[in-house]
Amino acid sequence: MEGMRRRDFLYVLGSAAAAWPLLARAQKPSMPVIGFLCSASRVEWIPYITAFRNGLNEAGFTEDKDVAIEYRWADNHLDRLPALVDELIGQRVAAIFAGGGDPPALAAKAKTTTIPIIFAHGTDPIKDGLVASLNRPGGNVTGVSFLATAIIAKRLELLRELVPKAATIAVLVNPSRRDAEIAQREIREAAQSLGLTPVFLNARSEREIDAAFASLSRQKVDALFIGADRLFNAARQHLAEAAIRHAIPTIHDADGYPAVGGLMSYGPNFVDVYRQAGVYTGRILKGEKPSDLPVLQPTKFDLIINLKTAKTLNLSVPPRLLALTDKVIE
Repeated sequence: MEGMRRRDFLYVLGSAAAAWPLLARAQKPSMPVIGFLCSASRVEWIPYITAFRNGLNEAGFTEDKDVAIEYRWADNHLDRLPALVDELIGQRVAAIFAGGGDPPALAAKAKTTTIPIIFAHGTDPIKDGLVASLNRPGGNVTGVSFLATAIIAKRLELLRELVPKAATIAVLVNPSRRDAEIAQREIREAAQSLGLTPVFLNARSEREIDAAFASLSRQKVDALFIGADRLFNAARQHLAEAAIRHAIPTIHDADGYPAVGGLMSYGPNFVDVYRQAGVYTGRILKGEKPSDLPVLQPTKFDLIINLKTAKTLNLSVPPRLLALTDKVIE
């Protein structure tokens, strides 16, 4: 009898020991989950994913160690965004990062007023209804706004400095963009202040991009200003190849453009923009409220020139412009 009691005791003890790791795991707090929503495709965004993770690290979080990230990619099909937001909400995410233009942030805000949303946004977040003000956003949304239209004049100046005899500038715009009219007005005003005549070309797809380039010779333009747009960023290699084929000097806003053969780009350092967004996401996970975090603006702007493309186009880059360049591709 005593032996049986001893065996029973050892069995209970063994069972408790086996169950203890399971119990400990069950009692361990689960990792917070971030929803990462993007209008583009993952392959386009590898540098920005890394930058976002680096920002999280600065705030004290490491992916798969003390935070999980659920990635959702629209692959440039904006109609998918609402369903992707629903998926993230179903995953009970602690916050949603929305990148790749304004549509992801707007889609997320339309679905939730409680889950914090952190954006990386190229248009005016106040006019878009995302925040009440830059200093006091209010609500559940904040982030980084690089106000793409605010540096239009600088891009035009740089393009004219590279092509000093330019008088007529073609401007490629996507008329489907919600701020298209505002951007065109600002481009027209900036061009005229520099003594340039702008000629606007519309493109809503790669096919229309090709049609716009085909019209360049008839328009007799001296250079091409590529407007800030998600479509043009995704098609940057297509644009770079078309520009070389048509022997037209160009400037783009995206830093990846010269890397694929484009002539020149000037704009925010997007890697740093997404790092800043990662820091903000980490701060919100620690308990800060989006309503109390001012909308950030970029502190780094990069001028990048592809000298190989300049040579192909028989352009000589002025020494002063080279001195201003943050990165030269040879």
